[in-house]
Amino acid sequence: MLDINLLRRELDQVVARLQTRKNPQPFLDVAAFTALESERKTLQSHTESLQAQRNALSKQIGQLKAQGQDAQPVMDEVTRLKTELDDSATRLEALQAQMQGLLLSVPNLPQDSVPVGSDEHGNVELRRWSPQGTDPQPLGFEPKDHVDLGLPLGLDFETGALLSGARFTVMKGGIARLHRALAAFMLDVQTTEHGYTECYVPYVVNAETLQGTGQLPKFEEDLFAAKKGGQEGEVTDASQALYLIPTSEVPLTNFVRGKVLAESELPLKLTAHTPCFRSEAGSHGRDTRGMIRQHQFDKVELVKFTKPEDSYAEHESLVADAESILQSLGLHYRIVLLCAGDMGFSAAKCYDIEVWSPGMDRYLEVSSCSNFEAFQARRAQIRFRNKETGKPELVHTLNGSGLAVPRVLAALLENNLEADGRVRIPAALVPYFGKEFLTFA
Repeated sequence: MLDINLLRRELDQVVARLQTRKNPQPFLDVAAFTALESERKTLQSHTESLQAQRNALSKQIGQLKAQGQDAQPVMDEVTRLKTELDDSATRLEALQAQMQGLLLSVPNLPQDSVPVGSDEHGNVELRRWSPQGTDPQPLGFEPKDHVDLGLPLGLDFETGALLSGARFTVMKGGIARLHRALAAFMLDVQTTEHGYTECYVPYVVNAETLQGTGQLPKFEEDLFAAKKGGQEGEVTDASQALYLIPTSEVPLTNFVRGKVLAESELPLKLTAHTPCFRSEAGSHGRDTRGMIRQHQFDKVELVKFTKPEDSYAEHESLVADAESILQSLGLHYRIVLLCAGDMGFSAAKCYDIEVWSPGMDRYLEVSSCSNFEAFQARRAQIRFRNKETGKPELVHTLNGSGLAVPRVLAALLENNLEADGRVRIPAALVPYFGKEFLTFA
C-alpha cells in the first residue's frame, strides 16, 4: 500500500507515475480521495479546536469551584463538547477506513530505473547466459515441444482433465520422479548455498493474509476460494473466507505480519516448495498448451525481508540466487527488466528470468524477482527496530521464484533431448534423480 502522506504531499506526481503502468486500469479515484482528504482536514482542524475549548473550560471549572462559584453551566458545556468530540472521532475513523479502502486497490509506484512501456514490448533484455557462452546450440535434429516428447515419458494431460478439468496435469513414473528431483535440488541449493531457511506452509490462507501481500481485494477472481462456515458450507462472514495459495510468497511474507523484527535479524531469507493454485482469469488462449500455464503447479519460492537501504542490492542477489539453478542445470536463459506497464501490482521493480524453449522456439518465464519496497510491509505492518534511533521502521520485502518447477522441467526435456528420444539428466541433478537418462516407461 502506498504511503498516504506521500499522496497528501505529492498527489499529482503520484498519479502521473501510476499512469505509466498498464492501462486501462483504475488506479486511484482522485476525486473521491480529494473529497475525503478535504473533509478529514476540516474535521481534524475542528477537532483540535474543540479539544482546546474543552481544555480551557476544564481549567475554568477548577477555578470556579475554588472560588465557591457555580460551575455547573461550564460542566454542561464540557459534556456537550465531549459528545461532539466523540462524534468527530467516529466520523474521522470512518473517513480513514474509506481512504484505506481506496488505497488497497492502488498499485505500487514504479522505481525510477524502471523503463516506461505499456506492455511486454517495452521490457528491456539485460543479458543472456549459456553453457557455451553464446546463444543456445542447435540440437542437431528437429526439436520437439515438451508435450509431444513428454507423453511417452509419463506426462498425462488426459487423466488430469478427467480428474479435474482442463489445465491440470498428471505425471507418472520417471517424469514424476524428475519433477520431484528438481524441487529437491532447488531447495537444497537455496538452503545450503544461499542461506535461506526452508519452511513448510499451509496451502490454504485467510483473506487478511492475501490482503497483506496485495492479492486482495483487487485480484480475488484469480484465486481459488475454499468455502467455510454456514449450514451448507457457504461463507457467512467475508473475513472468514479461505483461499488456496497462488504462491508460497503469501504465507511466507505473512510469517512476520504485525511484528517488529530486530535489525540484527535482517536480511531474513525464507524459502518453501509448494503447489500454487491460480484460476488464471482472463488468460484463456494464452500459453495453455501443456504445462506452461496450469491451474496447479509447483514452485520453490524465495522471500526476503531487508532494511530499506539494502533492498536493491538484495534484489540483485535474489536474481543471482534464482539464476544459479539454471546455470547448474546448463540451461540457456536471459534476464529481462520489466517496464512499468508489464509489472505486477505490488512490485516497484521486477526482473524476469526466461529459459530457452527449443520446442516452442522462444523464451519462457520461470521466475519473476520483485522488490516491493515498503508496499507489502505497510499493508501487513512488518517493521524492524532501527538500532540507532530505537524506533520501528517498515522493512522492504522481496520475492522471486527459485524456480517454477514445471516450466524448468519442460525446458529440461526439450533442451536435453537425445536423438533416440531419451532425455539426458544434468550432472548436478543425477544424485537426486538416480540415473543419467530419463527413458521411456
